[in-house]
Amino acid sequence: MTEDLLRATWLSLRVSLAATLLAGAVGVPAGAWLGSARFPGRRALVVLTNTLMAIPTVLVGLLVYVLLSRQGPLGVLSMLYTPAAMVLGEALLALPLVTALTRGAVETLDPR
Repeated sequence: MTEDLLRATWLSLRVSLAATLLAGAVGVPAGAWLGSARFPGRRALVVLTNTLMAIPTVLVGLLVYVLLSRQGPLGVLSMLYTPAAMVLGEALLALPLVTALTRGAVETLDPR
């Protein structure tokens, strides 16, 4: 019983760490670019990022399920119900948060 609990705890920590690193690897550069660049459509991307921060976790879970199910576009990878699928789902949840926080931090920097 204790061994199963310990194994589940370590799996949860590994999945969370991997998802955080993945979201950071994508979200920090995206947020830095979004915070420093000026281009047409930037405002729409900022609104989209802010909107995605409120996406329900159930919706993300359904999206990942549809993508990874046997008939889904990524079904051939057989990743459904694996730690990799959990990493993908958690990273999709964290990505808008990391992007928006980075964008906000970059926008408040002194331009000098």
